[in-house]
Amino acid sequence: MTPDSPDSVVFGAAGFVGRSLVAELLRQNRRVAAAVRGPAERLTSWLAGQRADTTGLTVVGADITAPGLGLGGVEGLEGVRDVYNAAARFAFGLSVEEARRVNVTGALNVVDWAATRPGLRRLVHISGYRVGGAAVDRRADGAYEASKKEADAAVRVRAGELGVPLTIVNPSSVIGPGQFIGLASMVEDLWRGRLPALPGGPGTFLPVVESGYFARFMAALPEHEETGGEAYWVLDDGTPELPELVSLIAGHLGVPAPRLRIPVRLLRRLPRALTRTDPETLSFISGDRYDTASALAFAERAGLRMPPVGEALRSWADGLIGARFGAAAPPRGPYGFRNVAGSRTWVAGERENPEYVLLHGLPLDADSWEGVRDRLGVPVLAADLPGMGRSAPAPSLDDWTEALLEPVRTRPVLVGHSLGCGPVLRYARAHPGRVAAVVLVAPAFLQPPSGRFPRSRAAVPVLRRMPGDRLGERLGVPADAIADLRRPGAARRVVEAMRAAHAGRPELRRVFDRVVEESRVPVTVVAGSGDPPAVGTPATLIQGAGHYPQLTHPDELVAAIRAAGGRALPAPSRSARG
Repeated sequence: MTPDSPDSVVFGAAGFVGRSLVAELLRQNRRVAAAVRGPAERLTSWLAGQRADTTGLTVVGADITAPGLGLGGVEGLEGVRDVYNAAARFAFGLSVEEARRVNVTGALNVVDWAATRPGLRRLVHISGYRVGGAAVDRRADGAYEASKKEADAAVRVRAGELGVPLTIVNPSSVIGPGQFIGLASMVEDLWRGRLPALPGGPGTFLPVVESGYFARFMAALPEHEETGGEAYWVLDDGTPELPELVSLIAGHLGVPAPRLRIPVRLLRRLPRALTRTDPETLSFISGDRYDTASALAFAERAGLRMPPVGEALRSWADGLIGARFGAAAPPRGPYGFRNVAGSRTWVAGERENPEYVLLHGLPLDADSWEGVRDRLGVPVLAADLPGMGRSAPAPSLDDWTEALLEPVRTRPVLVGHSLGCGPVLRYARAHPGRVAAVVLVAPAFLQPPSGRFPRSRAAVPVLRRMPGDRLGERLGVPADAIADLRRPGAARRVVEAMRAAHAGRPELRRVFDRVVEESRVPVTVVAGSGDPPAVGTPATLIQGAGHYPQLTHPDELVAAIRAAGGRALPAPSRSARG
């Protein structure tokens, strides 16, 4: 053993709970062995995104389903004092054998291995709030829940037989960045307009606990001798009952909350194809409450405080939307819903001190700028235009733009793409002293009328129902760039915006001419060589690009944007997307 040898080991370190625990232990300057099954990059890339100091981290391969945990050839773990078992197979529809292999056999293997640590201080085992101390009911429990109940009892017995100092934690639904299962599926259905009714009724209680708090709670347990032999129910008693919880999230997302309630006993009788609900999830829908007194008392002694549950739920919902419910990487920098001129607006980046403000065109959203943002390498503000992407509609686009830029303290370069050129130009005309320069990317009002976007209301069902890959091909964009067209009302708003933009072409051309003639704000037009502006319009042409150079030619577009703003172009980031 050396002074740099790990003092803690976390099994299941690449999972949602495990990685949060690893990050917390590292923040406390602990030396951590992260035991993972599969590529270490699952953990290390996530820790890099959290800017965690990994000086004290050792990643080891492990398989808890094997005797000895597959650690026979791993050296340097003799000095481990604290063992955390965050490994579990969490899914519904598992076979009994599948569920037991990790959740029961694997958990017992961890107890056996912990018993061989000469300086063991504590084994912390993660159980569950619905299973802690409960008896297995093979007729009512699904394979997952049955395995967790069996493991809870078996771990207690094995630890007692081997003299292993054990603490069990029974968390409720742990929420935080990267949690895309369980309650998240209900939020996704809510967001996509597929949640016509709520299961349960008044009194239904699905408690949550924030991931950062839960990680701090677990990290603190071995530091306190009195926690040995104890079991703690860790959840936020202040979690609203399910109807209020869904209403809170719906209000934050700017979508309607369902009013209809369906009793669980009725759900059990309805066909799964109709309810879209796995029968195993129904046991979690109840009005049960849990004894959290000992957990709260320990948290008080340890100086731990839960974040306000409403704040935690709203932040988690932002994370779900930002990562497209696990289908994409979240945007770089801060992001989430903000109130802009009374509209629930999706905002990403720096709100007060941006060097650039980026407004997208149809049918895209703020994510279409990610490749450009990465390459610019400076503070940038981007937002989904009202009624587009993830943002709710607003009565006035110009009032919305004023409100979006009101907190900005810098003189940024305003960059608009296609539809986004209108608000950029009008703002620059009204506030020339607050703008360093204007860049218009593929401004539709300076181009010949195009049939790229359908303007007839009859196009709405086509936009909503056409397969994503075919629709993307028709519009000239990647399928994942138009995912929100499937949301209720989104296709209609896109068509209406296109009709309004077409009707407003003459007026916007007059605004453009005045801004250029007054010369109070430098204006640069950038377009793809395959989608040029009208003859006679001075423009920077990007060879080989079409209407969306931010998606196809981000390096060239960034060079043009920086040149227009009079700012030097750094070397492109190797990690930049696009």
